[in-house]
Amino acid sequence: MTERMTKYRWFWVWDFEKEERWLNEMAANGWTLAEVGYCRYTFERTESNEYTVRLEMHPYDEDYINFMEQTGAEYIGRVLQWIYFRKESRLGRFDIFSDLDSRISHLSKIHKMILTLGFANLLIGVANLLIGDANSFTAVMNLLVATLLMYGVGRLQGKIEYLENERELRE
Repeated sequence: MTERMTKYRWFWVWDFEKEERWLNEMAANGWTLAEVGYCRYTFERTESNEYTVRLEMHPYDEDYINFMEQTGAEYIGRVLQWIYFRKESRLGRFDIFSDLDSRISHLSKIHKMILTLGFANLLIGVANLLIGDANSFTAVMNLLVATLLMYGVGRLQGKIEYLENERELRE
């Protein structure tokens, strides 16, 4: 029977690289991601650095999962729009994004989603305040969520601009 361990952690959507780094640090210590849930990570004991873990915001697509499995990656699971894969390190380098344009495209998808949610929360919060909703707590919460999401938009925009500058330098 394989030794297993479950950890609970929260990562902001704009810090998915931090989540991926943590998952790979766990793998380096002999604990590879085996199952994933909302803020829940189940690891199994493996050799140190036996696997590399990658995640991507991607809608459910059986063809895409099959394609990734043909490259040697193993589908672990998904949480909302996030999909998790692992690949044995002995099979070579494992990158989902092979160039700057694919990285920029991925960050832009996340950016657009967070921006949409941020504006929706802003509009709902302002509308609740303007109509004089008796429960202004809801309006304040929407405005706080909008502020937090806009912070994430700024973080992602910075990453996108950095990669666009890198692309210009390489051309």
